[in-house]
Amino acid sequence: MSAMPEKPPETAFSPRLNDYDQIAEGYTAENDTSLVNAYYERPAMLDLAGDVAGRRVLDAGCGSGPLFAALRDRGAIVTGIDASAGMLEQARRRLGADADLRVADLGAPLPFPDDAFDDVVASLVLHYLKDWGPALAELRRVLRPGGRLLVSVDHPFVITLTQCMAGEKPQYFEIRNRVEEWTMGGQTARLSFWDRPLHAMTEAFTAAGFRIGVISEPPFVPEARELFPEELRGRTGTRFLSFLFFVLEAA
Repeated sequence: MSAMPEKPPETAFSPRLNDYDQIAEGYTAENDTSLVNAYYERPAMLDLAGDVAGRRVLDAGCGSGPLFAALRDRGAIVTGIDASAGMLEQARRRLGADADLRVADLGAPLPFPDDAFDDVVASLVLHYLKDWGPALAELRRVLRPGGRLLVSVDHPFVITLTQCMAGEKPQYFEIRNRVEEWTMGGQTARLSFWDRPLHAMTEAFTAAGFRIGVISEPPFVPEARELFPEELRGRTGTRFLSFLFFVLEAA
């Protein structure tokens, strides 16, 4: 009997846990048009980024490249990394052959020199990591002093509310694993997330040498109400709990 393979390290995109290659095409289509991605998370990240013309930006966990494309359209010099070759293939189709796209795992050393970027955007990626320390240390290393790290993650309050609504005992103050099965484009992948309380996030940021400038719970864009009437029915405001956003400065 052959020996069992070693368990892979718990990095941002361990292929045995988060195989986006299996759902790359379906996920790309969903991400391009969904309420939470196209009309909430991505516009919020761009708003927080502000004027990026001429700035060197690393899109860490770029996926199929919609945020990369938007930043490039605004004049940024963008490099994208992702651990999924399938997602980068989708990005290449969107962005063209000359786009700077590289296979790299956010949980490992990054293939860039110190102070290589003015900004890093980490859009919905850190929550795949059990330990944020090594990844944040690398992102701090590749940022110039005074550079910015823009982060969006699953909102920790949402997870707790979901547990309560499901009749489960809430475990807000624990760093805990959550596995979900997603089916997109006719294919299925199991995705592993690591939930953590707000204080664990802020402590990880400051321990890595970042100053917290903004913590945001932004609104969705106005046109979403007409495009998604069922999803937004009964909501009188323009905000809902979904993701949490940070703007951090490399100290």
